[in-house]
Amino acid sequence: MSEVTSDYRPGGEAASFETAQRSLAQRLHGFFHAHPTAAPSIVLLMAVLAFSVVVGERFFAPFNLSLILQQVSIIGTLAVAQTLIILTAGIDLSVGAIMVLSTVVMGRAAVEMGLPPSAALLLGLFAGAACGAVNGTLVTRFKLPPFIATLGTWNIFAALKLWYSGSETIRSQELEATAPLLQWMGNSVELFGARLSYGSLMMIVLFAGVWYALRWTAWGRHVYAAGDDRKAADLAGIRTGRLLISVYIVAGVICALAGWALIGRIGSVSPQAGFMANLDSITAVVIGGTSLFGGRGAVFGTLIGALVVGIFRNGLALAGVDVLWQEFTVGLLIIVAVAVDQWIRRATT
Repeated sequence: MSEVTSDYRPGGEAASFETAQRSLAQRLHGFFHAHPTAAPSIVLLMAVLAFSVVVGERFFAPFNLSLILQQVSIIGTLAVAQTLIILTAGIDLSVGAIMVLSTVVMGRAAVEMGLPPSAALLLGLFAGAACGAVNGTLVTRFKLPPFIATLGTWNIFAALKLWYSGSETIRSQELEATAPLLQWMGNSVELFGARLSYGSLMMIVLFAGVWYALRWTAWGRHVYAAGDDRKAADLAGIRTGRLLISVYIVAGVICALAGWALIGRIGSVSPQAGFMANLDSITAVVIGGTSLFGGRGAVFGTLIGALVVGIFRNGLALAGVDVLWQEFTVGLLIIVAVAVDQWIRRATT
């Protein structure tokens, strides 16, 4: 009788299976790391498909789609500024306060000081830039952590807006009579049955402009380099201190532009507006795939993140879901987005 031999090795099949699994996981890691907008794009597509089934034709009505875009225009604009900060491995908790302070400066300059509307608008943009410069100086010159620095300036700017406004709202009628330019962002154009506000169009233009700056200019490449490894960027000859100040100033100007759009959206200047804007802007950035640790992400991912939040809130509202559970869903999305970011970082470090 001949001896039967076998090449079977205990655990061989399991080892082979594990190797295949690891290679698949590595490919997924590499794909998501190279394409940070892929995950939020998948979530956006799934949300659209789900609500198209649950809500039906109402969801795809041109009016509803334009309403979603209008609802995310303010937060989306602020999220552009927040994206720039987070790409440098920072965070800005004061963006909402800068936005509202800028609106107060614009409104009082036009209505009470009697300045021409264009001058009032420029003064508001300057106020946003000045606030951004303060944040940038605290982070670079005084070496304060961005979280602590902007937490402090959030309270300072919030106090200044209440003091300067006297906690009083400038009514829509006053703006119409003296400074209609400040309400201009509230105007809209009709496109394929949808009404797009100028504020929404400005948001899209801002996303395109910042995308170009980050992708095709030396300044944009330096932003990514500083966020990925600031010490290495210093050694490469990048003047990271000046770079960070410029990023915070640009972010401040964008916040002021968001304030202009806010006036157009609500028609008045209210020091109480934008209460949750800080957190909502961070939500859009995180869901959009930009890493909270800096150096990785894309500004169009932030646009997708803002749309994801807007679509979830709009779709759940059309489905009759209570506001409480809408906020619960957004919170769950944030946790999942951060968990995915951590998973990708563990795979690439």
